Amino acid sequence: MSGEQQNRMQRGLKNRHIQMIALGGAIGTGLFYGSAETIKLAGPAITLSYLVGGLIIFFIMRMLGEMSVDEPVSGSFSYYAYKYWGDFPGFLSGWNYWFSYIIVSMAELTAVGIYINYWWPNIPHWVSALFFLVIITIANLVKVKLYGEFEFWFTIVKVAAILGMIILGIVLLISPYHATTTGISNLWKYGGFFPNGIRGLLFSLSVVLFSFGGIELIGITAGEADNPKKTIPKAINQVMWRILIFYVGALTVIMMLYPWNQVGLEGSPFVTIFSKIGIPSAATILNIVVLIAALSVYNSGVYSNGRMLYSLALQGNAPKIFAKLNRNGIPVTGVLTSSAFTLVAVILNYLFPGKVFIYLISVATIAAIINWMMIILTNLKFHQAKGKEAKKQTFKTPFYPYSNYISLAFLIMTVGIMFTMKDMRLAVYILPVWILILWIGYKVKKHL
Repeated sequence: MSGEQQNRMQRGLKNRHIQMIALGGAIGTGLFYGSAETIKLAGPAITLSYLVGGLIIFFIMRMLGEMSVDEPVSGSFSYYAYKYWGDFPGFLSGWNYWFSYIIVSMAELTAVGIYINYWWPNIPHWVSALFFLVIITIANLVKVKLYGEFEFWFTIVKVAAILGMIILGIVLLISPYHATTTGISNLWKYGGFFPNGIRGLLFSLSVVLFSFGGIELIGITAGEADNPKKTIPKAINQVMWRILIFYVGALTVIMMLYPWNQVGLEGSPFVTIFSKIGIPSAATILNIVVLIAALSVYNSGVYSNGRMLYSLALQGNAPKIFAKLNRNGIPVTGVLTSSAFTLVAVILNYLFPGKVFIYLISVATIAAIINWMMIILTNLKFHQAKGKEAKKQTFKTPFYPYSNYISLAFLIMTVGIMFTMKDMRLAVYILPVWILILWIGYKVKKHL
């Protein structure tokens, strides 16, 4: 990839955009609606699950950040895998990332239909999905700065909702009129901190990891950040405290307010807390927030997929038409093609209303794990290629190479855990089939 080709993309993402994109990547619908399910698996120990999972994700993000700061390009780890490992790893990384975000985008569009039905139950899911697909796609075709603005304000709403919940929860905890079931003793009172044992903790890890899916988008923005050597390290280093505040903090407050085995029995924990302080429109407020969270993830999906196809085209791993940019530096063909594939979600919601979401989520989880494994292995290759120069990097992977091996072992263990879970097993079966499809696609490309 030549410098001339790379520089055609405009560096229109400011520091505040990068920070909010990074922050938004750690906050999704999994926290707002999925928290009750993870608490059922691990009880109060879910906070430990997020700490352990968050630490692994932090290591992986530092590995990606090390390469992104050294060479800030669009296409991120696909480009690095191609350069430092080989043709097929680059091919696999890029196309798997593109596929994973297509699946995630389909899932989020499906969720959008569910949220819209809260206000207008007669609107079919496919109509809502199609409407927002068109709006978000148009926004991504104008300027990269517009994408950054969308994501900036989307994330502001999500952050405000979580911080509001935490603050209001603390107010309830210290209030002299709080319920008798409220208190810090809830963290160990009902069956202990590990009510379902280590098994429950381990089972929760796969769901926890899904919550972090998409956080690697920080690396994708490197090619269009106005000062990547400053903004990328800052964004990545803040990942850990975000996880502490927005996941561990929020869930700890929720479980101190209510016994863990009652969380989610009356709907979302967030709705329950807002209702408890006398806000009658709690469900409406939450629905607005989760709708924005879903649109935020879809907005990021459209952005990242267009850039990944652009990078694959420059590598020769995708048709050259995807390497063309408009006058604003937008890979229009890549964006439109990705949206066209995401349109399948609209069709699926039309054909199978109400049955699509769970299948998409399981496949998206395994695709995210492949992405993270490729980042870990590519970082090892990066260090081998750089040799002694790697020690001079301004933004290093902490505890290299031990953090690489520990993170890789953790992800392999998670895949094994997923195989023992009924709802996740299908995705594990799909894993070797998907890699075989990519291998065949690579071989066909080589012979063309």
